[in-house]
Amino acid sequence: MDEIKFQEIIGPTSGESEVEIVERKGLGHPDTICDLVMERISQALYREYLRRCGRIMHYNCDKGLLVAGQVERCFGGGRVIEPMRLVIGDRATLVKEFDVTHVAVETAKGWFRENLPEVDPERHLEFQVELKGGSEQLTGIFRKPDAMAMAVGYAPLTETERLALDAERFLNAPKFKINYPESGSDIKIMAIRIGEQLNLTGAMPLLDKLVANEADYFRRKEAMRLALVSYLKSRLDRIRDITVVMNTLDRREAGLSGIYLSVLGISAEDADSGEVGRGNQVNGIIALNRPRCSEAADGKNPVSHVGKIYNVLTHLLARQIHHEVSGVREVIVWLCSRICDPLDRPQVASVQVKLAKGVHMAEVTDPIRRIVTREFTHMQSFCQALAEGKYPIC
Repeated sequence: MDEIKFQEIIGPTSGESEVEIVERKGLGHPDTICDLVMERISQALYREYLRRCGRIMHYNCDKGLLVAGQVERCFGGGRVIEPMRLVIGDRATLVKEFDVTHVAVETAKGWFRENLPEVDPERHLEFQVELKGGSEQLTGIFRKPDAMAMAVGYAPLTETERLALDAERFLNAPKFKINYPESGSDIKIMAIRIGEQLNLTGAMPLLDKLVANEADYFRRKEAMRLALVSYLKSRLDRIRDITVVMNTLDRREAGLSGIYLSVLGISAEDADSGEVGRGNQVNGIIALNRPRCSEAADGKNPVSHVGKIYNVLTHLLARQIHHEVSGVREVIVWLCSRICDPLDRPQVASVQVKLAKGVHMAEVTDPIRRIVTREFTHMQSFCQALAEGKYPIC
C-alpha cells in the first residue's frame, strides 16, 4: 500500500446541511430487481466455475434489462396479458463443464421465487440470455484488474439517509406484509430534509386482488401510511418533525386511472422497465448531497473487476474508520486504480475526515493508515467474501 493522502473536511457534515435529498429504490423496483438478479447470477457463476472447473473464469454479467410487460387490472384481481422479459447480458467464459445460460436462467427464477412471491417466473417472465465469450485481451489478463476505475465511499449515514432506508425496509418487511398483505413490493422513497423538517414521499402499489373498490383502496393506503409514520417517529433523532405522503398521483373518483393498483405488486408488470446501474448505490441509497461514482457494481466479477471491488471497499473502509477512530465525525474514502496494477496498489488513495471539536489531524492519521493497510492486506479474503454475497449490494 503506497502513500495515503489525508485532508480535513471544513464546514458542516452532510447531516448538518440546510437541505438534504435522498432516494431509496426498494426491493421490487425494476432497477433494483435488475441489480439484485444480476448480482445473484454473478455469485452463481463464481460457484459453478470454482466447483466444475476448479478456478474462476472471466465473466461480467452486469448488463441486465427488465422489459415491462402488460397487465389488465381490476378490483378483486386482474391478469397478466404479456409477460415481462429479462435480458441477461455481457460476457462469460463458455465451458464444456456446465451451461452458462441454464445457470443464469435458473438462478434468476430462484431469485424471483424467493423475493417476489406474486411473480411466477414460469408464467410472468421470459428470459433472453446474451452472455458471450470475452475478448482475448481481457480473458488473458484475468485475475488482474481488468479496468481503470474510481470509487468513493462515506460514513456514517445521515439521519435522513437512514430514515429513507428504514422506511422502505419497514414497508417490505415480512411482518408488514403479514399485517398488510395488499401492499406491493415496488416501493420508492424520496426523503427531503429542510432544516429539522423531513418530508417523505412514498410510492407503493396495492395488489388489486385484495382491494374491493376505490373507497377500500384509500382506506387501506391511509392505514399503511399511518403505520409508517408511527414507525419513523419512533426513530427520529435530530429531526424534529416528519411528514409522510403516499402515492401522490392518486385522484378520488377517477376510477382505476386515479389509484395505484397492481396485479403483481411491481411496476415492471406494465409501467416501467429497469436496468442495472440506474438504482441504489452499493450502500442502498441515492444521496444527492454525497460524492458518488458512476460504476454499476452488481453482476461484475468480484475477483478481478476493480470498479466493483473498490466501490464496496470504500464504503467498508469509511465505516470502519468512523467506528474505530475516536474523534472522526464523518469520513470519505477515495480510491482510483490503473488497469493491470495490483488491487492492493491503487494509483490514488485519499481519506477526508470531519473531526470533532478539539481533535487534530495528527491524532487520526496513524490509526486511519493502519485500518486502510489492514484491509488491503486482506484483499483476497475480501474478494472471496464479496463473491459469496457477504457484502450486500444495493
